[in-house]
Amino acid sequence: MTYEEYLDKNGEMTYTNRGTSMMPLIKQGRDMFTVRKKGADRCKKFDVVLYRRPPESYVLHRIVKVRPDGYVLLGDNCLNKEYGITEDAIIGIMTGYVRKGKEHSTNEVGYKLYSRFIVLTFPIRRTIKLIRARVSKLLKR
Repeated sequence: MTYEEYLDKNGEMTYTNRGTSMMPLIKQGRDMFTVRKKGADRCKKFDVVLYRRPPESYVLHRIVKVRPDGYVLLGDNCLNKEYGITEDAIIGIMTGYVRKGKEHSTNEVGYKLYSRFIVLTFPIRRTIKLIRARVSKLLKR
């Protein structure tokens, strides 16, 4: 059963993530997230969405920009934005997560502050990560 089929049948799902793209919010092997099926309304900036990346993979990333023809997405722990994500590629919107065994909602003030912080500080975080990578590469020589 695909994620789309599961969401069509149940309306929402809770799942464990794979990968590091949404750290520090969600850590692989420790945390889970809940998504509800995307409705007819457009998504908003700061929403975390589950979308289908062709050919057959699914990704959970944050919307950093809403455009008339789609969205720009970015994982909280990623360096590069993804452009051209269309409305029909998005299958669900994160409504909550379990972090270190504690349930959280995306409606919580702390989560909303975190979402804005992580998006607004992206240029600084990206620069720091790139500098670290270059220094590490130089030290290995």
